Amino acid sequence: MSGKVISFYNENNIFRFWDQQGIGMNLEILKCFAKNDTYAKAKMSHVKQVGLLAAGCQPWNKDICAASGDRFAYCATLAVYIYQLDHRYNEFKLHAIMSEHKKTITAISWCPHNPDVFASASADSLVIIWNVNEQKVVAKLDNTKGIPASLGWCWSAGDAVAFVSHRGPLYIWTISGPDSGVTVHREAHSFLSDISLFRWHPKKKGKVVFGHTDGSLSIFQPGSKNQKHVLRPESLEGTDEEDPVTALEWDPLSTDYLLVANLHNGIRLVDSECLSCITTFSFPSAAASVQCLAWVSNAPGMFITGDSQVGVLRVWNVSRTTPIDNFKLKQTGFHGLHVLNSPPKKKSSFDGTIKVWDINTLSAVYTSPGNEGVIYSISWAPGNLNCIAGGTSRNGGFIWDVRKGKMITRFSEHGKNGIFCIAWSHKDSKRIATCSSDGFCIIRTIDGNVLHKYKHPAAVFGCDWSQNNKDMIATGCEDKNVRVYYLATSSDQPLKVFTGHTAKVFHVRWSPLREGILCSGSDDGTVRIWDYTQDACINVLSGHTAPVRGLMWNPEIPYLLISGSWDYTIRVWDTRDGTCLDTVYDHGADVYGLTCHPSRPFTMASCSRDSTVRLWSLTPLINPLQINILTDRCWDDIISNTDRAVESGAPPLLCGKVSRDIKQELEKLSGSPQGKKLRWFSEFFSPPGGSKNLWDLVAVIKGQDDSLLPQNYCKGIMHMKHLIRFRLSKAQELTTVKMSKFGGGIGAPSKEERLREAAEIHLRLGQIQRYCELMVELGEWDKALSVAPGVSMKYWRKLMQRRADQLIQEENDDAIPYCIAIGDVKKLVSFFTSRGQLKEALLVAQAACEGNIQMLPLSTTSGTSNSGGNNTDDYNDLLQKVSKELADWYFQDGRAVLAACCHLAVENIELAMAKLIRGNELELAISVGTVLGESAAQTTHYALELLARKCMAVITCFPSLGYRDLAVDLLMMIPDNKLQLVKLCAFYPGCIAEINDLHEKCNLPDVEECMRVAETMQADGDVFEAMKYYLLSTEPEKALPVGIQYVKEQLCGSDWTLDSVFPYLDLLSYIRTEQLMLPKCSEFRNELLILCGYIGALLAIRRQYNSIVPALYEYTSQLLKRREVSVPLKIEQLSEELDAWRACTQSDKPTDELPCTPPSESQRALYSVLVSRIQGEPLKGMVGPDCVTGSNLPSHSDVHTSCLTGLKIQGPVFFLEDGKSAVSLNDALMWAKVNPFSPLGTGIRLNPF
Repeated sequence: MSGKVISFYNENNIFRFWDQQGIGMNLEILKCFAKNDTYAKAKMSHVKQVGLLAAGCQPWNKDICAASGDRFAYCATLAVYIYQLDHRYNEFKLHAIMSEHKKTITAISWCPHNPDVFASASADSLVIIWNVNEQKVVAKLDNTKGIPASLGWCWSAGDAVAFVSHRGPLYIWTISGPDSGVTVHREAHSFLSDISLFRWHPKKKGKVVFGHTDGSLSIFQPGSKNQKHVLRPESLEGTDEEDPVTALEWDPLSTDYLLVANLHNGIRLVDSECLSCITTFSFPSAAASVQCLAWVSNAPGMFITGDSQVGVLRVWNVSRTTPIDNFKLKQTGFHGLHVLNSPPKKKSSFDGTIKVWDINTLSAVYTSPGNEGVIYSISWAPGNLNCIAGGTSRNGGFIWDVRKGKMITRFSEHGKNGIFCIAWSHKDSKRIATCSSDGFCIIRTIDGNVLHKYKHPAAVFGCDWSQNNKDMIATGCEDKNVRVYYLATSSDQPLKVFTGHTAKVFHVRWSPLREGILCSGSDDGTVRIWDYTQDACINVLSGHTAPVRGLMWNPEIPYLLISGSWDYTIRVWDTRDGTCLDTVYDHGADVYGLTCHPSRPFTMASCSRDSTVRLWSLTPLINPLQINILTDRCWDDIISNTDRAVESGAPPLLCGKVSRDIKQELEKLSGSPQGKKLRWFSEFFSPPGGSKNLWDLVAVIKGQDDSLLPQNYCKGIMHMKHLIRFRLSKAQELTTVKMSKFGGGIGAPSKEERLREAAEIHLRLGQIQRYCELMVELGEWDKALSVAPGVSMKYWRKLMQRRADQLIQEENDDAIPYCIAIGDVKKLVSFFTSRGQLKEALLVAQAACEGNIQMLPLSTTSGTSNSGGNNTDDYNDLLQKVSKELADWYFQDGRAVLAACCHLAVENIELAMAKLIRGNELELAISVGTVLGESAAQTTHYALELLARKCMAVITCFPSLGYRDLAVDLLMMIPDNKLQLVKLCAFYPGCIAEINDLHEKCNLPDVEECMRVAETMQADGDVFEAMKYYLLSTEPEKALPVGIQYVKEQLCGSDWTLDSVFPYLDLLSYIRTEQLMLPKCSEFRNELLILCGYIGALLAIRRQYNSIVPALYEYTSQLLKRREVSVPLKIEQLSEELDAWRACTQSDKPTDELPCTPPSESQRALYSVLVSRIQGEPLKGMVGPDCVTGSNLPSHSDVHTSCLTGLKIQGPVFFLEDGKSAVSLNDALMWAKVNPFSPLGTGIRLNPF
């Protein structure tokens, strides 16, 4: 391409522009982009991440938890999980997953001086320094001369971290500065026992303690005598027994006291100066042992321990030898523990179990008993057996009954050899296959009866049963071959041996839809497709750069295959021609396993060595199918047989069992089944996470009988009329269990005695109110409240209100009954909302609406009564407000469907639809809106318009007649659709015959007639109609001067508004791209881009797209600066407007940081003019940022930076047309809604929908 790339950075905004001034940019740009594979296929990932199941904490090492401020971290095997407190909603959210280590992480430590920095060490003798905020590696130390067992930042130095292995020495790595490098501690070496962990003293410079596996401590302190191997538990003195030190923590209020935990000898408080034991703490049971402990920083003398075998958390005070309290929190033991400054506690454990997850809630619903060690493979039983078979690294195989929660069978035919794959037969539930490193594939019955033992020349890594022939199984072997065995014969030899791979074969998978077709993945980096009937390899899929592990056929689209690799990627293949349709880079390590949901075939799960299980939606790959269903096309465009579906160039067609079952059920229905069809296919295509809940609420709103609601309806978001009824029946608690606050009593004993004596005297004198006030001062509220009615009910209520206020200030759950007793619903709702307990707030508001909480008459401080006849209206308003808060919480967490459920629960249909559209769930919004009918019509039409734009992507698909017709069908569903059809026809880049054919479909004149109409309209002074018909004519570029001149004249006046200008620019933006790029259109193109940028900035202000407002102003300024144009805009004016917007909007927002400078009078005046021009958003609920599913799901540490904001992109990435510049998908969607042209200034339309 002829063109100069201009990059600039300004106030955190980065842009890359193609400088078109003076180079006569023309159609070559389109040709270049058409050839650019990145632009054509990788603008954004077709595979959409929709969920993430985080791994648990590893069990093997000691220092695997760390905390700093409002963050905590823990180690899985190869990744560090970082969680951060969301202050608005008072909950910890997964912030990042750091995965750079190639071997097991052994320790982490957070820098005490910088909350953004922590260190990690691993078994490959590597130490890494991380920046959490930027999610990147700051420094690496490659050779630690041993595996670091423990790691700790030096408190006395900001950029030094120490680590130690086995028996020392202690190494200190200074990361930066003149003394950078690794040094050895002068004294801390040559220990007689291995080191389990060490701790620097946080206040006493250079003081450090080591805990050893023999139970002793070693203490080093500058200026004092070093003490090695001292303070062993008394019971070990004089013996060779070992009792490892499992936890060490310095007393934060002392320079010498230290808490020590030994695995068998319990906990001691020792004096490191006098080398004496101060206190030995006693456990209720001799069998109890401790792996972790932590001081409670805001309660002097208080500490917490976690039992190593059972999930008991114990609370202690150094003044007592026995626990103050015990909490049974879980079944398995604690391995790490940190007390955060915030209320939640950080706990970690690793139980080596299988977990069954509910992917609607992303929570584990079943957990297998015991610790099976490393589990290599699992396989669900077919049908309704509710059993899972598992294969382990050393302990054989087993069958776990999920419902009963116990192991019912174990297999040991492979001995201690690892079982790499276990597979339950799809067709015969009595047969299970296992393959192992011993070279055998063994077929057995579920009761352990061995049917076949197939010997291979080397280890067998994979096996898979044919889904079409119950007696056929395929294996993948280390000898590079794929074998097919037939069980109906007694022969132990394979029927077929497929050769071709150049390295070991790991997995094999039979196609569920095409008989005789199977695939194999190999260490040679390829996937091969084999045809059993032809005895041949029919395709080789090349693209992975490392061994292939995970393999999965889609059960509905017969040619769709997904693979996972050691190159960290997931690839989606069209096996008809070997094309890679998409590559997913979100995992941070090898991708081992892939599977799909049994009833939602386009929801996929992947597991990786980065310790995550991630959920994906494949629906963007088959989007035309969804649109065919939305537009009610015939079945032949939706469901087909396999032969037709695999024809070269055929559009995606459904061929699987689930879709055929839906079709059969629909054909049984009488009347018009379109509503059912939309619901069932919507759930079929949508990932779990609220879609079923959404449709249940739609059914309630449409008047469905409650008896038809599913059994699990009460587990989701319920309609307001059901909320109280279902909750009462289950007697669920309103609040969560919270640890008591610790602290001393109120006042000294002598004062307390005097006050109590005085109170008793007042009571005997009949001065009840004085007695009550003294009891309150003593903190004995119950006594005060019990006699307060003796003064008056009014006084009792005031006293109740004071008690409630005090408890709320303390964030104490005991405030709840007080608020309910006096009917102060608003205060209780505010209390719950402030703590992020939005579901509890919603429940209280609904209870008040139903009259279950009565508001008692009570004068407020201003003298007005808060009772009256409008309580119901107040409560309804409160209910709507709390529902919106809960919806906003789900929405900002990337869960737009659940946010919509919250609004539907209170029958706020407009806001529910708006949440779906702002979450880019367009197909779901249209389906729901179509069923709801008139009440959702306006937002449904807007969603149809956006989805039609999605079908109008230049180059990639829009020239296809199929996509063109899809766009027409969608727009035909809008009653007043003429303008939308004009835009579609204006933008369509076909030949004259195709364009005229499209005009006919849209009931528009042919291009020649449009030219004549345009000239007539221009002569009549009808600018908008003249633009419209010029765009539809043979010379669409003639619309540019007409429309642009009109807009410039408007902007020169003083009374123009956004709504008087935007429709003209919006219409002009649909000019065909190749026409806009003509050299003769250069000046008009530049003016159009500038005007669209400016008006887009004002639209972004109207919709509160705050993240892109500065970028739009900067984009417009740069275009003005670099291109010769004549528009009524000045760079200085844009700068002043942006400053005024910033000053006036940011001054209204509360912030924890330093107060911002208030806006000047001139800024207020300028912003007032802007607001008057912008006016209100006509579509209710569309104000606020977009947030797509997966927006908060972290990727691995290889992240992209936004060219709009200069910040790291969280969530889905959208690549611009140069294939390099990236923005977040959320920002791309918002940009496209207010300015259709790319941020790169090329004139290419943006289409991220």
